[in-house]
Amino acid sequence: MSRRAPKASIDPDTRKTWLRRALPLVEAHRVVLAASLLLSFAGLVVQVQIPNLLRIGIDKAIVDRTAQLSTYVWWIAGLALLQGLINYLARLYLLRTAYEIEYDLRNIVYSHLVRMPFGFFDRVQSGELMSRSSSDIRAVQMYLSFGPSILVQCLIAVVAFGLMLSIDVPLAIVAMATMPVIGFLGVGMRKAIFPISWLIQARLAGMATIVDENIQGVRIVKAFAAEGRQLRSLGESADKIRWAYLQDARIRSRWTPVLDNLPRLGLALVLLVGGIMVIRGGTTVGTIVAFNSYVLMLQPPFRLLGMMIMLGQRASASARRIYEILDTPSDIVDGPEPLDVPLKGDVRFEGVRFAYPNGTPALDGLDLHIRPGETVAVVGATGSGKSTLGRLLGRFYDVTEGSVTIDGHDVRELRLASLREQVGIVPDEPFLFSLSIHDNIAYGRPGATRDEVIEAARAAGADDFVRKLPEGYDAVVGERGYTLSGGQRQRLAIARALLVNPPILVLDDATSAVDVTVEQAIHESLAQRMAGRTTLIVAHRLSTIGLAERVVLMEGGRVIADGTHESLLATEPRYARVLAVFEKTEA
Repeated sequence: MSRRAPKASIDPDTRKTWLRRALPLVEAHRVVLAASLLLSFAGLVVQVQIPNLLRIGIDKAIVDRTAQLSTYVWWIAGLALLQGLINYLARLYLLRTAYEIEYDLRNIVYSHLVRMPFGFFDRVQSGELMSRSSSDIRAVQMYLSFGPSILVQCLIAVVAFGLMLSIDVPLAIVAMATMPVIGFLGVGMRKAIFPISWLIQARLAGMATIVDENIQGVRIVKAFAAEGRQLRSLGESADKIRWAYLQDARIRSRWTPVLDNLPRLGLALVLLVGGIMVIRGGTTVGTIVAFNSYVLMLQPPFRLLGMMIMLGQRASASARRIYEILDTPSDIVDGPEPLDVPLKGDVRFEGVRFAYPNGTPALDGLDLHIRPGETVAVVGATGSGKSTLGRLLGRFYDVTEGSVTIDGHDVRELRLASLREQVGIVPDEPFLFSLSIHDNIAYGRPGATRDEVIEAARAAGADDFVRKLPEGYDAVVGERGYTLSGGQRQRLAIARALLVNPPILVLDDATSAVDVTVEQAIHESLAQRMAGRTTLIVAHRLSTIGLAERVVLMEGGRVIADGTHESLLATEPRYARVLAVFEKTEA
């Protein structure tokens, strides 16, 4: 089943209220929602007829004995069955609308998240995003779909009041006397509950962050025997959530009983005033029974009204948290007329300055030219800016000053999808999905055949260990690939990049966790694969440098030396010092 695009989006006008911004989502599903609401209203019309039939039956069949009681019994039973059928259809359409709105909202949020640059994820916690993409979306969906239904349910008060006025005006006014008070209290409850609703959602997001980090970092937690400390941290977060929920419960305990019981006060008033009227001959017993039924009908809508107020405040808080994400623009997007051209691999960094979003400087006036088909190793101490080159080349970040060009085209002028299809990057920390090994290697080319996947795995030195697995290429790796060794994960990541066969390849210390003997075999295969391909190798091993025909030495975000390994070793003492560090690390 193919993925359906959302039928609408959130209104981008930040001056509007949260509800007005969300209305396009509701309007996109207006046909099914309207059918549900019309059916709900029809069910209410049927429902309010039953007490009226009960009044007529009591007065005519029991008191006056001028009609058959069975006639009214059958009418009431028939209306009850009809109401049940209508309510079933109304509920069916309502739930369909609810799930459609939730589907659209999730896709809108996810589509925006995947467009955000690396810098956004550098500063926003993943648990926070998970909370806003799950519980916050559900809170908004509940209000947008069930809110209109609750309002229709509340219309029973209007319909019932109209019928009561047609039967007995004074008694109808008595029955509705408490309703203005309920409305006033509802407004007060809404104002009281909003701040705590926001706090609850924020603290739930904080809890989600702690849980996410503990699951993702469970090996570090266990390695340092920090389970107790993490449990205490989780407990403190849970205590904060409990406090917020208790405040929410206190607010509800003050307001909800009043909202629930005021209609019952109306019931007592109907009995008192109506009873006096019956004694004086001003009305009938059937009328009092019918009015009691109508007053009882008013209780669920006003209870729902209280629930709607709470849903509204929770949704308001959640919507604002979602809008914080949607209103954050991506500063790395396609230009007005992006270029979609095949690249040969002539790479230039010209006067590039760059600092990460947290202010950490990385490059300071860097100049570097890599010719098409050339293999260049970038060497330098930690923090010299080596890995940043690949991130700027794939435009995961934009330069602060200067330019990065490929074949004379600034990467900011190229279509992002096309650029990243032609710049293959193997990061130093490979990420694998909880999929089969075949699907992980074919991630960049989902339509690749098994033979193509195997060929890429052989080139990356992964075929041997994959075939030894019980299920081979169909074996499903655990989350993040932790069922495999670090070297095995790196080899699969290399295979994934090679299968795409990009004209430009960036290897960011891609074989650091691979055994030296295996690395040699990989290097022999890569040497063949890199022929004619522009390759940038971020090297932290002496053996890796051997793949390159040219070496660039970086320091302080600049290129300070450039040449062959032999020439640099003979003429550049700073290069020798870096190599000495490599030798100590490998030893």
